[in-house]
Amino acid sequence: MKTQHHGLATMIAAIAIQLTSGIAYIWSVFQTGIAKGIFNGDNARAALAFSLLLSMLGIGGIIGGKIAAKTSMRFTVFIGGLILSAGFLFASFVRAEFAWLLWVSYGIMGGMGMGFTYSISIACAQKWYPTRKGLVTGLIVCAVGMGGVVFAPIVERLLAYYGGSGVGELATFRTLSVLFFTVCTIGSFFMRTPPETAAAPAATGSVPAAAAANSANAPRHYTTGEMLRTPQFYLISATFMFACMGGLMMIAFAKPIAVAKGLAETATVGVLAIALANSLGRLLWGFVSDKIGRMNTVFTLLAGAALLSLFVNAATGVWVFVLIAFIGLFYGGILGTFPSLTADIFGTRHMAVNYGFVLIGFGIGAIAASQIAGIYRNLAAAKNDISLMFPAFVIASCCAAAGIVMMLILKKMSR
Repeated sequence: MKTQHHGLATMIAAIAIQLTSGIAYIWSVFQTGIAKGIFNGDNARAALAFSLLLSMLGIGGIIGGKIAAKTSMRFTVFIGGLILSAGFLFASFVRAEFAWLLWVSYGIMGGMGMGFTYSISIACAQKWYPTRKGLVTGLIVCAVGMGGVVFAPIVERLLAYYGGSGVGELATFRTLSVLFFTVCTIGSFFMRTPPETAAAPAATGSVPAAAAANSANAPRHYTTGEMLRTPQFYLISATFMFACMGGLMMIAFAKPIAVAKGLAETATVGVLAIALANSLGRLLWGFVSDKIGRMNTVFTLLAGAALLSLFVNAATGVWVFVLIAFIGLFYGGILGTFPSLTADIFGTRHMAVNYGFVLIGFGIGAIAASQIAGIYRNLAAAKNDISLMFPAFVIASCCAAAGIVMMLILKKMSR
């Protein structure tokens, strides 16, 4: 019973940490003000701060995983929270003359710290509940999306309190820095791994871990070196890169797109819509993937993302928010399914580091998505015509289609 309580405490702590990390997914609240106040109106350069944060998740996961292997998951999560908090604190002092420092502080430091906490918390929880990886992963990464729902109105109020768009962003970063430090420090004390002989899976109706390990069907636990020598790793990482493009474009520009389509008074609804759908998608598709399989789930998500991205230009009125929500739903599913897909193929023992390498593909996609969308957003702003941003989502649709091809190859290899 005590062991089960430890597992539950770890889950709750992981969810709390990821909830605050979800603030990263309301970047579109900051986008216009940061572009105007620090980057002289350049949307692509402003969005690079957000994409750098996401791109560093993989590197942070790799480094954090190695530190955790030599020390403990508890210590690693604490250090990750410290780096994340420091990044946002330093970002609050950035000025237009040294705009590139926002990329270093918010982007690189923020992403590195978040990578520590993100990968470690997922890996730790999966070890407690190995037979429910999809559901457990879905619950944890669901909290990331839910963080956007919880904090979007709070951040909007902070921005207004500190002077409004173009003025209040930096002071808001400072407040968020304190929040990150507090939650990650407290949460880190509850991060622990189960003993090797613990029967944690028994709580979910499975056999004890020791018996499972002796089974002829027990999964192989790949070391990172072994994983990097397999073609499956490169297929998964590349698919991740292509799969996330449309969702990341919408996350970064949901509010500006809503404003440009004549919905300025309710534009924040777009931020809430994608945050809530992102959160729901992570939980829903994680559960679905336990039932129909990871690969079948990824096929469905890629097909949905490819199709929906083609309707961005046509949506008007309330349909803008509906489209934003559905894009967020499929994007959340991608983030909720890939950790479990990685664990299924390469095992859970080295999951923290292994998933960090898989996240490199996501990071490359994040940078590409923000720059492509930012360039077309600049063009649309210059001509005062939001339809000129549509080619960015056509590119995202084509990338999702390429991801389907890669998953077909992966499925054939698995057979």
